[in-house]
Amino acid sequence: MSSRLRRILLLAAIALGAAGCATGPTVTVSQPLAESADAPYRNILVVCLFSSFDARRYLEDEIVKRLEELGVSAVASTSMMDTRTPVVAKTFIDMVDEIGADALLLTQLTSYGAQQEEVDARPEATVNYWPTYYWNVFAVELTEYVEPPRLQIEHSLVLATQLYSVESREPVWGIDSSSSFTEIEEDGLQYSVFEDEADAVVGQMRRSDVITRR
Repeated sequence: MSSRLRRILLLAAIALGAAGCATGPTVTVSQPLAESADAPYRNILVVCLFSSFDARRYLEDEIVKRLEELGVSAVASTSMMDTRTPVVAKTFIDMVDEIGADALLLTQLTSYGAQQEEVDARPEATVNYWPTYYWNVFAVELTEYVEPPRLQIEHSLVLATQLYSVESREPVWGIDSSSSFTEIEEDGLQYSVFEDEADAVVGQMRRSDVITRR
Protein backbone atom coordinates (compact mmCIF):
# COMPACT_ATOMS: atom_id res chain seq x y z
CA MET A 1 0.00 0.00 0.00
CA SER A 2 1.40 3.38 -0.98
CA SER A 3 2.02 6.07 1.64
CA ARG A 4 -0.51 8.32 -0.10
CA LEU A 5 -3.29 5.73 0.01
CA ARG A 6 -2.45 4.91 3.63
CA ARG A 7 -2.84 8.61 4.50
CA ILE A 8 -6.25 8.72 2.79
CA LEU A 9 -7.52 5.74 4.76
CA LEU A 10 -6.22 7.20 8.01
CA LEU A 11 -8.06 10.48 7.39
CA ALA A 12 -11.23 8.53 6.69
CA ALA A 13 -10.97 6.71 10.02
CA ILE A 14 -10.40 9.95 11.91
CA ALA A 15 -13.39 11.66 10.28
CA LEU A 16 -15.67 8.72 11.05
CA GLY A 17 -14.61 8.68 14.68
CA ALA A 18 -15.12 12.42 15.14
CA ALA A 19 -18.69 12.21 13.86
CA GLY A 20 -19.72 9.93 16.72
CA CYS A 21 -17.68 11.47 19.53
CA ALA A 22 -19.68 12.15 22.67
CA THR A 23 -19.45 11.82 26.43
CA GLY A 24 -22.25 11.16 28.90
CA PRO A 25 -23.38 13.81 31.38
CA THR A 26 -21.50 14.48 34.62
CA VAL A 27 -24.00 14.88 37.45
CA THR A 28 -23.63 17.02 40.58
CA VAL A 29 -26.28 17.03 43.29
CA SER A 30 -27.04 20.70 43.88
CA GLN A 31 -29.80 20.07 46.44
CA PRO A 32 -29.93 16.80 48.42
CA LEU A 33 -33.39 15.43 49.07
CA ALA A 34 -34.99 17.61 51.75
CA GLU A 35 -35.80 15.95 55.07
CA SER A 36 -39.29 17.45 54.87
CA ALA A 37 -39.92 15.95 51.41
CA ASP A 38 -42.89 13.60 51.07
CA ALA A 39 -40.81 11.18 48.99
CA PRO A 40 -40.81 8.75 47.35
CA TYR A 41 -42.91 10.21 44.57
CA ARG A 42 -45.13 8.01 42.42
CA ASN A 43 -46.90 10.34 39.97
CA ILE A 44 -44.66 12.93 38.31
CA LEU A 45 -45.26 15.62 35.69
CA VAL A 46 -42.07 15.96 33.61
CA VAL A 47 -41.35 19.43 32.24
CA CYS A 48 -38.37 20.54 30.12
CA LEU A 49 -38.01 24.20 29.18
CA PHE A 50 -35.91 24.75 26.05
CA SER A 51 -36.36 27.06 23.09
CA SER A 52 -37.05 24.08 20.82
CA PHE A 53 -40.37 22.29 21.35
CA ASP A 54 -38.97 19.14 19.75
CA ALA A 55 -35.98 19.10 22.10
CA ARG A 56 -38.36 19.45 25.06
CA ARG A 57 -40.48 16.59 23.79
CA TYR A 58 -37.53 14.28 23.12
CA LEU A 59 -36.04 14.65 26.61
CA GLU A 60 -39.40 14.53 28.40
CA ASP A 61 -40.36 11.34 26.56
CA GLU A 62 -37.05 9.65 27.43
CA ILE A 63 -37.34 10.60 31.11
CA VAL A 64 -40.95 9.38 31.23
CA LYS A 65 -39.93 6.11 29.58
CA ARG A 66 -37.30 5.41 32.24
CA LEU A 67 -39.56 6.39 35.13
CA GLU A 68 -42.31 4.09 33.87
CA GLU A 69 -39.81 1.24 33.57
CA LEU A 70 -39.24 1.68 37.32
CA GLY A 71 -42.96 1.53 38.05
CA VAL A 72 -43.39 5.29 38.52
CA SER A 73 -46.34 6.99 36.84
CA ALA A 74 -45.07 9.92 34.75
CA VAL A 75 -46.49 12.24 32.11
CA ALA A 76 -44.60 14.47 29.66
CA SER A 77 -45.95 18.02 29.60
CA THR A 78 -45.49 18.15 25.82
CA SER A 79 -48.01 15.30 25.49
CA MET A 80 -50.63 17.68 26.91
CA MET A 81 -49.81 20.76 24.83
CA ASP A 82 -48.63 21.98 21.44
CA THR A 83 -46.37 24.76 20.20
CA ARG A 84 -49.15 27.34 20.66
CA THR A 85 -49.80 26.54 24.33
CA PRO A 86 -48.54 29.33 26.63
CA VAL A 87 -45.43 28.26 28.56
CA VAL A 88 -46.49 29.84 31.84
CA ALA A 89 -46.88 28.61 35.41
CA LYS A 90 -50.68 28.24 35.17
CA THR A 91 -50.33 25.84 32.23
CA PHE A 92 -48.28 23.41 34.31
CA ILE A 93 -50.36 23.90 37.45
CA ASP A 94 -53.45 22.88 35.47
CA MET A 95 -51.57 19.81 34.20
CA VAL A 96 -50.60 18.83 37.74
CA ASP A 97 -54.24 19.08 38.82
CA GLU A 98 -55.45 17.14 35.77
CA ILE A 99 -53.20 14.11 36.30
CA GLY A 100 -53.15 14.30 40.11
CA ALA A 101 -49.35 14.53 40.23
CA ASP A 102 -47.55 14.52 43.56
CA ALA A 103 -44.37 16.05 42.09
CA LEU A 104 -43.15 18.13 39.16
CA LEU A 105 -39.72 17.48 37.60
CA LEU A 106 -38.38 20.60 35.88
CA THR A 107 -35.27 20.69 33.64
CA GLN A 108 -33.85 23.94 32.25
CA LEU A 109 -30.75 24.98 30.31
CA THR A 110 -28.49 27.10 32.51
CA SER A 111 -25.27 27.27 30.47
CA TYR A 112 -24.38 26.68 26.83
CA GLY A 113 -21.28 27.10 24.69
CA ALA A 114 -20.29 26.02 21.20
CA GLN A 115 -17.18 26.07 19.06
CA GLN A 116 -17.25 25.30 15.38
CA GLU A 117 -14.69 24.56 12.71
CA GLU A 118 -14.58 23.23 9.19
CA VAL A 119 -13.30 19.69 8.82
CA ASP A 120 -12.56 17.64 5.74
CA ALA A 121 -15.32 15.26 4.81
CA ARG A 122 -14.53 11.57 4.66
CA PRO A 123 -12.47 11.09 1.51
CA GLU A 124 -12.94 8.10 -0.76
CA ALA A 125 -10.57 6.63 -3.29
CA THR A 126 -10.84 4.20 -6.18
CA VAL A 127 -7.76 2.21 -7.16
CA ASN A 128 -7.52 0.47 -10.55
CA TYR A 129 -4.54 -1.54 -11.71
CA TRP A 130 -3.68 -3.70 -14.67
CA PRO A 131 -0.68 -5.73 -15.86
CA THR A 132 1.92 -4.33 -18.25
CA TYR A 133 4.17 -6.05 -20.76
CA TYR A 134 6.80 -6.38 -18.06
CA TRP A 135 6.87 -9.33 -15.65
CA ASN A 136 5.25 -8.57 -12.26
CA VAL A 137 4.86 -4.88 -13.09
CA PHE A 138 1.43 -3.24 -12.90
CA ALA A 139 0.09 0.15 -13.86
CA VAL A 140 -1.92 1.81 -11.07
CA GLU A 141 -4.55 4.55 -11.31
CA LEU A 142 -5.70 6.29 -8.10
CA THR A 143 -8.83 8.49 -8.20
CA GLU A 144 -9.77 10.52 -5.10
CA TYR A 145 -13.26 11.79 -4.33
CA VAL A 146 -13.33 14.53 -1.69
CA GLU A 147 -16.54 16.26 -0.63
CA PRO A 148 -16.62 19.93 0.45
CA PRO A 149 -15.59 20.61 4.07
CA ARG A 150 -18.24 20.01 6.75
CA LEU A 151 -19.02 22.10 9.81
CA GLN A 152 -18.12 20.36 13.08
CA ILE A 153 -19.64 21.83 16.26
CA GLU A 154 -18.33 21.15 19.76
CA HIS A 155 -21.19 21.62 22.23
CA SER A 156 -20.93 22.07 25.99
CA LEU A 157 -23.97 22.61 28.17
CA VAL A 158 -25.26 22.45 31.72
CA LEU A 159 -28.83 21.48 32.59
CA ALA A 160 -30.40 22.14 35.98
CA THR A 161 -33.10 19.71 37.11
CA GLN A 162 -35.28 20.35 40.16
CA LEU A 163 -38.05 18.31 41.70
CA TYR A 164 -40.97 20.20 43.24
CA SER A 165 -43.34 18.69 45.77
CA VAL A 166 -46.94 19.45 44.86
CA GLU A 167 -47.93 19.34 48.53
CA SER A 168 -45.37 21.92 49.70
CA ARG A 169 -44.94 23.72 46.35
CA GLU A 170 -41.21 23.91 47.14
CA PRO A 171 -38.15 22.41 45.41
CA VAL A 172 -37.09 19.34 47.40
CA TRP A 173 -34.25 17.97 45.27
CA GLY A 174 -31.99 19.14 42.45
CA ILE A 175 -29.02 18.27 40.25
CA ASP A 176 -26.81 19.89 37.62
CA SER A 177 -25.71 17.78 34.65
CA SER A 178 -22.83 18.81 32.38
CA SER A 179 -22.43 17.39 28.88
CA SER A 180 -20.08 17.79 25.95
CA PHE A 181 -20.53 16.27 22.51
CA THR A 182 -19.59 16.72 18.89
CA GLU A 183 -22.08 17.31 16.09
CA ILE A 184 -21.54 17.37 12.33
CA GLU A 185 -24.02 20.05 11.24
CA GLU A 186 -25.08 18.27 8.05
CA ASP A 187 -25.89 15.09 10.02
CA GLY A 188 -27.88 16.82 12.77
CA LEU A 189 -27.90 16.20 16.51
CA GLN A 190 -27.58 12.60 17.65
CA TYR A 191 -30.68 11.40 19.51
CA SER A 192 -28.44 9.54 21.97
CA VAL A 193 -27.78 12.91 23.64
CA PHE A 194 -31.36 12.88 24.99
CA GLU A 195 -31.11 9.23 26.01
CA ASP A 196 -27.89 9.85 27.93
CA GLU A 197 -29.38 12.85 29.72
CA ALA A 198 -32.49 10.89 30.71
CA ASP A 199 -30.30 8.06 32.03
CA ALA A 200 -28.37 10.55 34.16
CA VAL A 201 -31.46 12.25 35.61
CA VAL A 202 -33.48 9.13 36.44
CA GLY A 203 -30.41 7.26 37.63
CA GLN A 204 -29.67 9.99 40.15
CA MET A 205 -33.31 10.09 41.22
CA ARG A 206 -33.05 6.43 42.16
CA ARG A 207 -29.78 6.87 44.01
CA SER A 208 -31.20 9.83 45.95
CA ASP A 209 -34.35 7.89 46.97
CA VAL A 210 -36.54 10.44 45.23
CA ILE A 211 -38.53 7.58 43.71
CA THR A 212 -39.15 4.03 44.85
CA ARG A 213 -36.29 1.67 44.02
CA ARG A 214 -37.16 -1.34 41.89
